[in-house]
Amino acid sequence: MKYFMVYLLTVSIAAVIMTVSDKSRAKKHKRRVSEKTLFITAALGGSAAMYITMLTIRHKTKHKRFMIGLPLIIFAQTAILWYLFMSKGIY
Repeated sequence: MKYFMVYLLTVSIAAVIMTVSDKSRAKKHKRRVSEKTLFITAALGGSAAMYITMLTIRHKTKHKRFMIGLPLIIFAQTAILWYLFMSKGIY
């Protein structure tokens, strides 16, 4: 469980850094972080941190793909974790 929490923290920090970096690069008209990379990072566990960051810094909030996709990923991840914890008897 400890390693899992460290993993989630690491992926979440990476998601925040990528999101902030992408917004900064957008303002400077530089090469951006690809949407594919952002979604892969979200799917690997950084979805909640990325979603909160996007709302906080107002980045990609007009993109339905992110404003619907990230909550769906969060829901799916929560459902999977809930199932795994319940099936293993971990509360």
